[in-house]
Amino acid sequence: ESTKTDEVSLGCYLYIHKQTKQTNMAGEEVGFYETVVEPLRQFSKDSMHLVKKCTKPDRKEFTAIAKATGVGFAIMGFIGFFVKLIHIPINNILVGN
Repeated sequence: ESTKTDEVSLGCYLYIHKQTKQTNMAGEEVGFYETVVEPLRQFSKDSMHLVKKCTKPDRKEFTAIAKATGVGFAIMGFIGFFVKLIHIPINNILVGN
């Protein structure tokens, strides 16, 4: 029975290994490092570059962003209020409390 288990384990390993092996545009086989590790390294490198480039907003820019956000919240609040205001009478008519 142990040989059967070993065969199954070996078969699973070979299947997984075959599935993880990929080929690039030139038809060359690429492994785990090229498909997983290298893109993650590039992503972290790009992320660090972005964080270093970002700057803290000055007072004028911050107030403009805060005002725009406040106006957006107010508009969404009024829309929700009016939808609820219209929904209550319609719901009472349909349900008939």
